[in-house]
Amino acid sequence: MTNLRDLNLQGKRTLVRVDFNVPMNDRGDITDDLRIRMALPTLEYLIGQNAKIILCSHMGRPKGKRAMEFSLAPVAAHLSQLLHKAIPLAPDCIGPEVEKMVAQVQDGGLLLLENLRFHAEEEKNDPEFSRQLAALAEVYVNDAFAVSHRAHASVVGVTPHFAARAPGLLLQKEIDYFHRAIDNPARPLVALIGGAKVSGKLQALENMLARVDRLILGGAMANTFLKSQGFDVGASKVEDDLLDSARNLLKRAAESKVKVYLPVDVIAADSFAPDAVSMAVTIQDIPKGWLALDIGPASVQCFREALADAKTIVWNGPMGAFEMDAFSRGTMAMAHEVAAAHALSVTGGGDSNAAIEKSGEADNISYMSTGGGAFLELMEGKELPGIKALQ
Repeated sequence: MTNLRDLNLQGKRTLVRVDFNVPMNDRGDITDDLRIRMALPTLEYLIGQNAKIILCSHMGRPKGKRAMEFSLAPVAAHLSQLLHKAIPLAPDCIGPEVEKMVAQVQDGGLLLLENLRFHAEEEKNDPEFSRQLAALAEVYVNDAFAVSHRAHASVVGVTPHFAARAPGLLLQKEIDYFHRAIDNPARPLVALIGGAKVSGKLQALENMLARVDRLILGGAMANTFLKSQGFDVGASKVEDDLLDSARNLLKRAAESKVKVYLPVDVIAADSFAPDAVSMAVTIQDIPKGWLALDIGPASVQCFREALADAKTIVWNGPMGAFEMDAFSRGTMAMAHEVAAAHALSVTGGGDSNAAIEKSGEADNISYMSTGGGAFLELMEGKELPGIKALQ
């Protein structure tokens, strides 16, 4: 794979796939610009190389129709402020009018194309749409890790049209950190896996068994593992169709000598509500009809010991319903532990990153991945289509 810094970019029309799919409120104001800011190092490098920068991104799910609530206009305005440069927004992402605007981009200048997903062909990876998009430029840069697990036109379809193509600095960083954490880790390597569902993470867990030294399981998904071991978890969320899978995974972990840590106590509540009656109970004593909504203090201590001498930590998924303060203590405690560890720490997934932001520990994590689904697919051992296409 070519390194971006090895490409001759002087005066070259450069198509950059970014992920500017940022959250916005009803007034069209951007509520979190992290994804835009993460792309700045690549954009500043390209500006410094005097490339003619043509940015493309999706926003939301307009389902192939031109729905202006999904326009990238607020992004163009915000990016202009961040870079202190005027960044016009093209009326579309392909077509004669767009071609005219591309021809007017100066060296070191930028143009943002309108939402790729206004065309259904983007998600269908349509060859003709890919050709028209690629025809706008001479060089292709993918800096959108968060969509690199999707074989879409702007991620995969355009790449054969470019002899000069490379990952952006953000995508390269994602690949490098993942390689350091999973493929070539300093040991012990500890994976901390939480979140709501086993089903969404089963493949990742199975793949990680061959790589990790210890596996910590929390969040609602831990209930399925606890029930598979004969514990009554009350009215807690459980995937009954995956009890055998959970049982088999724990058996394989034991055979592989991978130590698995499950909660020994939980914060149980009488309802899923911020003002619910709640208490810390052992996993043997969850009251009938109550729900486990967070790991308890003894589990926090147990997990803390599992992380104590870790040299590499990979975290995906919260330990409980952290969006409600009453059930956030377990996740917050883990955020503080991971941040304080003398280890390379890599986190992935929107919920994990939101929890770390909430804990105030974002500056103390080695790397927070920008991709949820893409991060999980790498954990599953899959090759991402967007990365494969750059090779």
